[in-house]
Amino acid sequence: MQFYNAIGIMSGTSLDGLDIVWTQFWFDSQWKFTIKKAITYKYEASLKFKLTNAPLLNGFELLSLNKEFGKYIGLRINDFLKDIDTKIDFIASHGHTVFHQPDKGITLQIGDGNEITTRTGITTICDFRSKDVALGGQGAPLVPIGDKLLFSDYDYCLNIGGFANISFDKNSTRLAFDICPANIVLNSLANKLGFDFDKNGEMAHSGNLCNEMYDELNEIEYYRKPFPKSLGREWNENIFLPILEKYTISIEDKLNTVCHHIAFQIAESTRFVPSGKMLITGGGAFNTFLIDVLKQKTKNQIIIPENTIIEYKEALIFAFLGLLRVNNQINCLASVTGAKRDSICGVIYIL
Repeated sequence: MQFYNAIGIMSGTSLDGLDIVWTQFWFDSQWKFTIKKAITYKYEASLKFKLTNAPLLNGFELLSLNKEFGKYIGLRINDFLKDIDTKIDFIASHGHTVFHQPDKGITLQIGDGNEITTRTGITTICDFRSKDVALGGQGAPLVPIGDKLLFSDYDYCLNIGGFANISFDKNSTRLAFDICPANIVLNSLANKLGFDFDKNGEMAHSGNLCNEMYDELNEIEYYRKPFPKSLGREWNENIFLPILEKYTISIEDKLNTVCHHIAFQIAESTRFVPSGKMLITGGGAFNTFLIDVLKQKTKNQIIIPENTIIEYKEALIFAFLGLLRVNNQINCLASVTGAKRDSICGVIYIL
């Protein structure tokens, strides 16, 4: 039986830090895995500022940041591997999204693969989204094939990260889409009160629901669009945040209302199997208030896994996407992205 030792890298839109996970994969009638080690390296304030403002950079500055961030990823991987004797077969890095406008044929994740592989001496796979966008797809979500092959025991796989996204099987076809903004908004609201995030949703719990804002958020046109569909930072800034800014209510009330909105949209998105098993991962799984509101709005059985899966599932699945890529197997599903066909995505950088 062949075992693959892979490093998965994820930098999410919520800018919590760089997730690195070492996973061992093997095939025994189906793909199986075990997470051997996982760490999040919190971004220093200066790097977080650069990544936040990357969309505002000129071309030369953006190329420079691409190299700088690739070097940073490589160095953090070396730190991660210091006490590991096992030979790592490859690194799969999502990078950090700067632009994602698939309707214009544009998606960009920075973190230069040449820098990563040169610093680590390990084959690296990057740029998982561009090919699907070139094929007319959304370039997102990419995680569903991992949900299908690694987490098939669940009817729904819900990730509540910067954006809430979901995947599930319907008539034997995998479907997936971005539901709505989540931590990208909740964290930005918490920032206004001097906190990185709303721990356990305590501030949201102390607030009150603003029905008028809640109704207006639920009327956003995106929610009526058929899937496949995806969201990005630009959409959040141009469509979602301006609605919040219209209301002069307290930050706690906005947090409360946005949590109700997220829960409602998740419930609406899981009506296909109304009493199914729903695996919840991502930082939002730790938001006790949000999960409690969701339980009120859905009949699905909510399952919160161990912390390692909650925090590192996306990095784990990017390692799996890299495994499929190096074996020349399909790792991007047209049924979830809307592309012309399934594809094998990711650019391989060798030493």
